[in-house]
Amino acid sequence: METKYKPVDTTSVWRKKPLAAYEADMKKSELKRVLTRWGLTSLGIGAVIGGGIFVLTGIAAHDWAGPALALAFVMAGVACTFAALCYAEFASILPVEGSAYAYSYGTVGELFAWLIGWNLILEYMMGATTVAVSWSGYFEKFLHLFHIDPPLWLMNDPVTAQEKAEALRAAGTAVPDFSFALNLPALLIVWVVTYILVKGIKEAASTNNIIVIVKVATVIFVIICGSFFVDVANWTPFIPSPVVDETGQTHFGFDGIVTAAGIVFFAYIGFDAVSTQAGEAINPKKDVPFAIIASLIICTILYILVSLVLTGMVKYDTLDMKAPVAQAFSDRGLTWAVYLITIAAIAGLTSVMLVMMLGQTRIFLGMAKDGLLPKNLFASIHPTFKTPWKSTIFVGAIVSVVAAFTPIDKVSQLCSSGTLFAFAMICGAVWLLRVREPNLERPYRTPALPVIATLGILANLYLMWNLRTDTKITFVVWGIVGLLVYFIYSRRHSNLNNQP
Repeated sequence: METKYKPVDTTSVWRKKPLAAYEADMKKSELKRVLTRWGLTSLGIGAVIGGGIFVLTGIAAHDWAGPALALAFVMAGVACTFAALCYAEFASILPVEGSAYAYSYGTVGELFAWLIGWNLILEYMMGATTVAVSWSGYFEKFLHLFHIDPPLWLMNDPVTAQEKAEALRAAGTAVPDFSFALNLPALLIVWVVTYILVKGIKEAASTNNIIVIVKVATVIFVIICGSFFVDVANWTPFIPSPVVDETGQTHFGFDGIVTAAGIVFFAYIGFDAVSTQAGEAINPKKDVPFAIIASLIICTILYILVSLVLTGMVKYDTLDMKAPVAQAFSDRGLTWAVYLITIAAIAGLTSVMLVMMLGQTRIFLGMAKDGLLPKNLFASIHPTFKTPWKSTIFVGAIVSVVAAFTPIDKVSQLCSSGTLFAFAMICGAVWLLRVREPNLERPYRTPALPVIATLGILANLYLMWNLRTDTKITFVVWGIVGLLVYFIYSRRHSNLNNQP
């Protein structure tokens, strides 16, 4: 039986989902509540540690910040902290799947919530695609350690395969002609993760817990072992002098650090993935806020230490942009460590992909339950596994195809733009709810909310503004498409159209 809501104005795009409706959704949820406080924290760490340390550190340090990459992580971490504190209050009030989308629907209104949900799709799905391609790159490096050289056409998308083939031919290496290419490892790992997610959240959480232990141990190893090979001369100058490229973009200096913060922001999106699992938490009102803040603090500290070690081991302008951690140890003659780091990177990126795809399906589930997306696809729960299996397979199909056939070189900033927008809006929404519903039960209250919310909005929008121009244009186009979908389908099918 459909839940009937009583909005003040059913024709308004700012109509809100009553808080009582969230309570009804929680009571009839078919999802299993199996996640503990530390299980949720592990999911958050699983999403955060991976792409940021193993991939983005090289790009951000080499091109934008130099040794001041540590400051970029601090800047991004501070912006995330403001949003995390606001997320924590919302998660304690509305412990349901849907993350920022669900929180905004109950406070600001339907159109606002739809835009956030639409941008979370950009964040999670394209983020998972980026990680799948990165995973394939590390897997190829792993094979090379054992002198296994798969053909180019089997390890790269068509565009990248042709570029690599031309570069090898120019260097005098014979490369057979090929008319077809796909990134097979990226395609296959996505379907492995999809299978795990379809089987159930408990299995996914158990798998992730093992991976988190392995990669956190490896990150600690990198920090401790690498610190013995730090040359402080590599930190000079700590903030390289600004350089303006042909497009007018400033590298290094303060502007470069800000741009680097926007790039590495992609690595911080894991903590909000915790809130998407509220529907499967044993004690969500207390454990979700704890897990959000704990995972963010733990990972920020690790990021800062790793960035200092890497830029201290080798000069920032010699860092490899695809596998910076492994390359830094290789350059210092620690070949044996490269094996360990490569294996950890493969495991780490797998868990990032797992949490991103998990979060994506829960966003879809929340939107479908509200009627904004087709329920027979996105809200269909498997009778045995109790997971949104159709949605999971749908996400797996899109991510695997895009990862297999598309060169992904700028998508990390595109993911960051969606995340930054959602974070800024959630800071405003929790403040608005505090004003509108001051007597609402709040198991967790954000301290100094007016200050925290204001700083969160300004910090996240500032980082978003400093992303590349093409990224901002693509973000606007994505938003326009989202508005068309809303007015053509979602508004007409919303549960809030139901009359009592």
